[in-house]
Amino acid sequence: MAEKYFNRFHSFCRSLSNLQKSKLADPKADFVLEGTIQNYNLTFDLSWKVMKDILVKQLGITDFAIGSPRAVLQAAFTNGLIRDDVWMKMLKTRNLLAYDYDGTIAERKFDIIIFGYYDAFTEFKNTVTKYYDGSQPSIDDF
Repeated sequence: MAEKYFNRFHSFCRSLSNLQKSKLADPKADFVLEGTIQNYNLTFDLSWKVMKDILVKQLGITDFAIGSPRAVLQAAFTNGLIRDDVWMKMLKTRNLLAYDYDGTIAERKFDIIIFGYYDAFTEFKNTVTKYYDGSQPSIDDF
């Protein structure tokens, strides 16, 4: 796989590692909540782009709207890269957070991001490792 695509996966792994740090942090602290939301948004955006890379470059699938996260998620589900509808909930959460100017949605979604969505990201990472020739970094490397 081209270096560009490996780098995107590497960035996804690094972002996931940063998100993991929020599990031990105090969500009442503003910087923790804000950092967690930023890391969640970045991790989500990188994950669907990694899905797209695998679908197009590795599996040769192009019969979906390549620029649409929803279409990529649906194609990833159909092709076994992700397992269930939690990813559509994750997309909805990301979209809601884009308009969360006072932090109320972030406060409500913190636990599900850390204890639910984080697990979906980790499962995805473990599923797609094979597409990166086993040379991808471990979360523990960061």
